[in-house]
Amino acid sequence: MAEIEIRGAKLFYTERGSGEPVVFVHGGLSDYRTWAPQLEAIGERYRAITYSRRWHWPNAPVPAGGTSHMDTHVEDLAEFITSIGAAPANVVGNSWGAYTSLVLARRYPALVRSLVVEEPPVIPLFFKNGAPTTGELIRAFARRPRTAAALMGFGMTTIAPVTKLFKHGEDERAMIRFVHGVLGREAYESLPEERRQQMRANLSELAAEFRINAGFASFTENDARAIRVPTLALTGAKSPAVLVYLSERLLELLPDARRIVIPAASHVMHEENAPATNAAILAFLSERRALAAA
Repeated sequence: MAEIEIRGAKLFYTERGSGEPVVFVHGGLSDYRTWAPQLEAIGERYRAITYSRRWHWPNAPVPAGGTSHMDTHVEDLAEFITSIGAAPANVVGNSWGAYTSLVLARRYPALVRSLVVEEPPVIPLFFKNGAPTTGELIRAFARRPRTAAALMGFGMTTIAPVTKLFKHGEDERAMIRFVHGVLGREAYESLPEERRQQMRANLSELAAEFRINAGFASFTENDARAIRVPTLALTGAKSPAVLVYLSERLLELLPDARRIVIPAASHVMHEENAPATNAAILAFLSERRALAAA
């Protein structure tokens, strides 16, 4: 592993291979280790780079009582790609990291060659600040009732109770409730203890997000329409419906995007079905490179 100072913080990263850069951006309750299967497979043909976002293991944790906003991670990612000489990069993100990657592509298009996004929680496409106003809720139910109902259900069964548990210092219970919501109970129960320990090692950052209502960066429908790079959206065949519905709306807005469903997998599909995920990423990158060379 190596480390680099980015905007006043030391970030650990690792890379494998050479050639066109592919930068992997992890989601919540994760760190660079979540991409181990991709580092090996993608690194055989590309310069594969994984890093731990600010406040994720083994980086310094969130200061006690601190907060975490996505804008910080977007700016970190922009400087990280530039500092390691990886621009423009093919950027692959999962969950919160996928959302971060979308915002990066919107703000800094020169840094991004292509995108692979695994179920970014693009709730602000419907509710600007993550939680709905009355007007936003009415519009959502009028335009996309299925998605609106799923978002409201997710808010009541996951976001609200997790926020309450963190507020009362019950971090372990909050973690379990959150993972049930984004992976599904069955997927969580099948996780090995090593993976649960990785979640616990990064739990303080998730708590810091919930102190400010998840800390979403602004991302509107017009922002999505403005992203011109080729994009592959991956969804899990077993993922919670709300995440799939959000990805479907994102696909309608992005000018150059397609979707692949990863079988036998949920929200962390790159771990749950690494062979299928790797094959999808490699095929997409190969096709994009062929088209660019034509």
